[in-house]
Amino acid sequence: MSDTVLVPGGRDVRATLDAAASDGAGSDRDDPRADAVVVACPPHPQQRGHRGDERLRAVSDALTDRGIDCLRFDYGDWDEGYGESTDADNAVGWAAERYDRVGLFGFSFGATVALVAAASRPGLAGVCALAPTARLTPDVDAVAALGDLVGMGVPTLIAYATRDSTADWAPVAERAEELGIETAAFESDHFLVGRAGEAGERAAAFFEPRLRTDRG
Repeated sequence: MSDTVLVPGGRDVRATLDAAASDGAGSDRDDPRADAVVVACPPHPQQRGHRGDERLRAVSDALTDRGIDCLRFDYGDWDEGYGESTDADNAVGWAAERYDRVGLFGFSFGATVALVAAASRPGLAGVCALAPTARLTPDVDAVAALGDLVGMGVPTLIAYATRDSTADWAPVAERAEELGIETAAFESDHFLVGRAGEAGERAAAFFEPRLRTDRG
């Protein structure tokens, strides 16, 4: 079951909330049956990135199968990465008011948004970045955000495709390994053609023990 959500804030941010398949959750999100959710950030909006992206749907399917809701959102008007990170933070804020535990996921540009937003949002149960770029903007460094996440004690997974020639992922993966952050590699290209389902399962497996306390 999916509901449409208008994310509060100064920008027009719309989202789809996918309810966990196993909990019988209804549409009243003021009292959700699921007590955990992952907010999913889409790829670059100027490159047709949107909340219906195949990778986001794969993650959502794997999460809801595990009893975790997923909030997939679209960014507001393009704002060079700055407004987009605000959109992610506002979506996390919406989720935090309704759920006991919140995780953050992103793919490509959205992965970088997720890392940057997570570094300024204490209390997240986990963050997973799939095929991130090294920088969100010329002055906002996703690599530096990794150190902040370690300092805050936020569980983090950096996943990347070994044949990815689109995103500048290597500096993020290398820094993650230096910091002892969990990493996962897929033998694929940037878009994980034919591997989206596998990537979704890997992300959900990372989130499950951190968001489902009854299974931890």
